[in-house]
Amino acid sequence: ISNESKRSNRIFTDLDLDFQANTVTKDVPFLKDVEAVKRSVRNLLQTNYYERPFHPELGSNLRAMLFENMTPQMNALISRQIEQLIQNYEPRARLVQVKTLPLFDRNAYAVTINFQVINHPEPVVVETLLERLR
Repeated sequence: ISNESKRSNRIFTDLDLDFQANTVTKDVPFLKDVEAVKRSVRNLLQTNYYERPFHPELGSNLRAMLFENMTPQMNALISRQIEQLIQNYEPRARLVQVKTLPLFDRNAYAVTINFQVINHPEPVVVETLLERLR
């Protein structure tokens, strides 16, 4: 989804972190607008504290929370942590709602994040699965 209207004064771009070269230009492609913000939100969810050089404050403690017992309180805490993470570190997104659903049989959480991208009128939904790596 792109925001290429003539009234828009901002177009957001990020590098595609898959690093698959464009076959014509042999360069790493860019993600634009909504896709760039969606990728950024997913990357924030997967980033732990002290993982990014020169920005140790960036990230959250979500991975450690996945090893806790799956209770309604932990579900609410994970939702609140995701809300704070997006509000603090993704200024291009206006958060609407975060839903987390515990999947007891998979030992994971299904996360649905609804937000709006600045200069884009339609709501955006990011769905991901938070699960333990070990």
